Amino acid sequence: MFAYQKTNRYFAQTANGLEALGVEELEALGAADVKPSYRGIYFSADHAVMYRVNYMARLVTRVLAPLLTFDCHSDRYLYKTAHSMPWNELLSLETTFAIDANVTGSRIKHSQYAAQKLKDAIVDRFREECGERPDVELRDPDVWLNLYIHNNKATISFDTSGGSLHRRGYRVVSVEAPMQETVAAAIIRFTGWNGERPLYDPMCGSGTLLSEAAMHYCGIPAGYLRARFGFERLPDFDRSLWEKVRQECDRQIRPLPPGLISGSDKSRADAEAAKQNCRELPGGEHISIGVRPFQKIDSLDDTVIVCNPPYGVRLKDAGDPGRLLGEFSAFLKERCRGAVAYVYLGKEAQLENIPLRPSWKKPIRSGGLHGYLAKYKIR
Repeated sequence: MFAYQKTNRYFAQTANGLEALGVEELEALGAADVKPSYRGIYFSADHAVMYRVNYMARLVTRVLAPLLTFDCHSDRYLYKTAHSMPWNELLSLETTFAIDANVTGSRIKHSQYAAQKLKDAIVDRFREECGERPDVELRDPDVWLNLYIHNNKATISFDTSGGSLHRRGYRVVSVEAPMQETVAAAIIRFTGWNGERPLYDPMCGSGTLLSEAAMHYCGIPAGYLRARFGFERLPDFDRSLWEKVRQECDRQIRPLPPGLISGSDKSRADAEAAKQNCRELPGGEHISIGVRPFQKIDSLDDTVIVCNPPYGVRLKDAGDPGRLLGEFSAFLKERCRGAVAYVYLGKEAQLENIPLRPSWKKPIRSGGLHGYLAKYKIR
């Protein structure tokens, strides 16, 4: 038996700053003994809950099922231990696979080298038993494996998500530097919005915040458009149970009232991309998206405003960030009475260009981006 089968223990990867929200989300989905840790959150779950977490969780990027944990002080021992594992229970000659590795504070110094040694152990084991080996496919493999080595202790895990869960499937048209879906989902969660008043994004880009707001309000599973999950390749996968879980989750979807969620962008191409992306979701045709700069919006009184103003790569078309955010601040004060605005920027220092006092600031970090979300109450 593999480790996860003995313990029913899994690891959910989350972005830094989202651990507390992630714990709440996992507990709401039925996970037990939920404990945040470095890089994510440990939790216990039966098969049904593990399927549900993969299908419903909006803040989790991957759910890993540990296969084996062992002391690992050298590349030779990594190879030897991995070579002894029963890989034929997880892979076949026709199965493509890829390895995601991370190494810190260990004698093995390089993640790519560690991944190579694990790959060698797997294919050598197959060659010895079958005379052939499965292929590595880096872009879209059938199976993702994860190797994590910290302080000379290694864990080899099976990615039950089958690749990052931030890829919802609704982004059929992209724009330059789009917001990651899990970050957008976190922003919607931080707002506490549940449809009590309209939500508007005046710089909507490809519509990620609008799409995540719709999925949140309607209860659309985060994996609703996902073609497959990694857990379908596990040796103890129960298809009938998975279908039952999926149907139960889908029955909770509620319709989106027209006019509740809206947005606009000064770029016609971005607004058209947002329309197409939103329409991939159930009820997405009820999300109104226009072509106009926020300076041309008459008013957004008593509205929940969420936005990700251009910065970094996107600033080449946005001009001076100080001027842009200064104009946006004036817009909030003059034409958004009674509104609450949630503004996400890539750096905390950029918030200084908004001459309004925030109610709070929260870090949301994804990849190499250390972003901040600020809340502004407009009187």
